Amino acid sequence: MARVDGKVVFIESTVPGDVVDVRLFKNKKDWAEGYPLQFHEYSKLRVEPFCPHFGVCGGCQWQMLPYEHQLVYKQDQVEQTLKRIGKVDLPQLLPIVGARETKFYRNKLEYTFSNKRFLLESELSNPAVSSEEDVAGFHAKGIYDKVIDIKTCFLQPEPSNALRIAVKDFAKSNGYHFYDIKNHKGFLRTMQVRICTTGETMVNVVFAYDDQEKIKSLLDFILEKSPGITTLLYTINSKWNDSLSDLEPVTYFGKGFIIEKMSAGGNEEDFHFKIGPTSFFQTNTIQAEQLYKITRQFAELTGNEIVYDLYCGTGSIGIFLSRQAKKIVGVEMIEAAVDDARQNAELNQAHSAEFLTGDVIDICNDEFFLRHGQPGVIVTDPPRAGMHAKLVQKIIDIGAPVVVYVSCNPATQARDLNLLAERYEVTKIQPVDMFPHTHHIENVAQLKLK
Repeated sequence: MARVDGKVVFIESTVPGDVVDVRLFKNKKDWAEGYPLQFHEYSKLRVEPFCPHFGVCGGCQWQMLPYEHQLVYKQDQVEQTLKRIGKVDLPQLLPIVGARETKFYRNKLEYTFSNKRFLLESELSNPAVSSEEDVAGFHAKGIYDKVIDIKTCFLQPEPSNALRIAVKDFAKSNGYHFYDIKNHKGFLRTMQVRICTTGETMVNVVFAYDDQEKIKSLLDFILEKSPGITTLLYTINSKWNDSLSDLEPVTYFGKGFIIEKMSAGGNEEDFHFKIGPTSFFQTNTIQAEQLYKITRQFAELTGNEIVYDLYCGTGSIGIFLSRQAKKIVGVEMIEAAVDDARQNAELNQAHSAEFLTGDVIDICNDEFFLRHGQPGVIVTDPPRAGMHAKLVQKIIDIGAPVVVYVSCNPATQARDLNLLAERYEVTKIQPVDMFPHTHHIENVAQLKLK
């Protein structure tokens, strides 16, 4: 961020201390956005990015900053956002919880197969180079119809890279048509890889149409190439978009799901979670453990509380709190996620946990709370858009002694904290870094009735 004649200018691909010429692509009265045309001087903070695709792939935007500095700026980002947008009295922020592993930390990745390769800037003026090439990797930033041919990705441990390359080479050698998303043609679309800390691995290959001979050949090759895979599935997706939530994956090998483990710490037994091909689960298992431990600590449970887990997803937070609570009531709009939550509760013998399907705005009314009991603690973990204003008002009306707000977007969290300030004060704040080398940051806030 820079200031020019009182105007704030946000500049991508730079770090504090860089001296650059900037071209603006958005120019408003009080602010602008731009990108660097030329670097005159590099910041002393800069380090050499470790990924060969840095700057082209949009996945890890902050690799040019040492990790300890990333944490400093993320902590500051949370504090400034809460102060400027929330405009409420805040306690001193607890030190950000950094990631133990800053490479190979994701348990889930999705690769795209495309017949259009994204060309580097140096290749655009070369007539001998064509984008007509079958590739496997990630979509280029802001471009939906071209894919970066990834050589090595540092986000997920092996066999992720080896498997992607092997599938690409097999498909090219055997005449499989890679998908053209712009023209809706081709056969091989995407591949989702999930690798658990338990060692269980799940792969789901997505095809545009059903050709059993080709599907069987590729899946048999995958099993031969990667014998450590515990579940192998395929999905037929003939839609224009890549969403799998409304499709039915077919189990080709294994039990159709994997089991992930999360450590509760101390003398407690570990929690286990069943993850299917369309299940939502935190993509950084190790940091999710830290996030949930902080959430449980902020809940200050004594064993007598009824805990409402709003936007509960597959129930992981509620189950993590269940051994210290009298009762868990989870609410989630997606029915498949609620089915997972119920199975996970059974898997962990969380007999006091109940999970219900419905939109939190509609389901969390006076009759709902009367039926399930007065909440001692409300835990809310909404999507990036934050909570609906009606739900905020209902939380204010119901008056639970403690609210724990888990957020993946401090800006919308700050907006909601401002509304909750009508009856609540913020008593603890704890940032947690789930995604090293990106600008994303999670934040946990504890609120208590005034």
